[in-house]
Amino acid sequence: MADKIGTVHWEGAGKNGKGRISTETGALKDAPYGFATRFGDDRSGTNPEEILGAAHAACFAMAFSFACDKAGFATTTVDTQASVRLAQQGEGFAINRIALTLKATIPGIDEARFQELAQAAKRDCPLSKALASVPEITLQATLVS
Repeated sequence: MADKIGTVHWEGAGKNGKGRISTETGALKDAPYGFATRFGDDRSGTNPEEILGAAHAACFAMAFSFACDKAGFATTTVDTQASVRLAQQGEGFAINRIALTLKATIPGIDEARFQELAQAAKRDCPLSKALASVPEITLQATLVS
């Protein structure tokens, strides 16, 4: 597999600095971020936690769909959200929780099997594995009729 690349260009110092985030595919191109978009309520840019949440949700949704397919269940829809909490820790900050929320439509699956596959996908998704140092990663999975 090939490496996937994200880049940042940052100018200025600390709270007054500004950055721009890009991905090699161009899905993100010069997306602005800085202190106010990360720690304040400035919605004019992004932040690392938001991007991490989107990446984790995407990885988990794909892992879940693949797990269902392998078990003989075709997913109709899979909607996932990852809420990433950045909290003060001593003099700095740490991500101390990621809350995954899954809502999926899967014909022919029962609730117990659905929950089993969801928990397995949470455990086996590559980003969940990479984020194993996060003290709390939760999953609320809802099967939609």
